[in-house]
Amino acid sequence: MGISLSELLILLVIVMVLFGTRRLREAGSDLGSAIKSFRKAIKENDDTKPSSDSAADQVIEGRVVSRHHEKN
Repeated sequence: MGISLSELLILLVIVMVLFGTRRLREAGSDLGSAIKSFRKAIKENDDTKPSSDSAADQVIEGRVVSRHHEKN
């Protein structure tokens, strides 16, 4: 009970008539730049990730300190 190719084409024509090709191109461009920004942010986040095994732990003055509670 999926959408056939002819139904998909009819739907595409209706959307183009309602919104116009210029608006669809702008929406596609906006979506592409949003995806690009999202990927860039993920890549930057991976570069700044701490190298320790536990991301929730920090090293302060030679001691490992958990963000939830301190370990002595």
